[in-house]
Amino acid sequence: MGDLIEEMPVLYSYWRSSCSWRVRIALNLKEIPYDIKAVSLIKGGGEQHCNEYREVNPMEQVPSLVIDGHTLIESLSIMNYLEETRPQRPLMPQDCYKRAKVREICEIISSAIQPLQNLIVLIYVGEEKKKEWAQHWIMRGFRAIEKLLSSCAGKYCVGDEITLADCCLVPQVFNARRFHVDLRPFPIILRIDRELENLPAFRAAHPSAQPDCPPEVAK
Repeated sequence: MGDLIEEMPVLYSYWRSSCSWRVRIALNLKEIPYDIKAVSLIKGGGEQHCNEYREVNPMEQVPSLVIDGHTLIESLSIMNYLEETRPQRPLMPQDCYKRAKVREICEIISSAIQPLQNLIVLIYVGEEKKKEWAQHWIMRGFRAIEKLLSSCAGKYCVGDEITLADCCLVPQVFNARRFHVDLRPFPIILRIDRELENLPAFRAAHPSAQPDCPPEVAK
């Protein structure tokens, strides 16, 4: 394993990207040192669209992770790779049913909520309707997640150990607040978010702690 971690991993990240944020949390929880290479999604029409970055990620999105001599894209794929290659400090339960519940929550957030309030979609929807649009899809997804959590949550999303589901949940709650979603109907989501938000790995991954966070936003 020693030869796999000689070079510091490099995470291509944007400070407010929830997909980048998930991966930052997972890296921190697994105590994997990494460098950040910031990719602005807004400067000059978006640095993710430049030819140089397209060679890194043909989808022209963040995050991308260079690790073990490989370049990986898509946040869930990256997190699963980290889990499979660095099983210490596991972020998936041993129990097959609990693993399925973790995947359900991750999939709802990564497939049914986040893509529909992604920057490229909101630009297409237009300034007048983007808040209503984002609220609709976040609320729809959160109703499903709250229902799932009612039967699988312990201290955290699935039982009493932090999992990949928690890595996905916290950034999505942040986005919900950003779009002024009424979160009162989701008490379990709010409780878990409170449990997680001040843990060191989560605090270090927060947008306000990132090197590319604008000074007026940073703590």
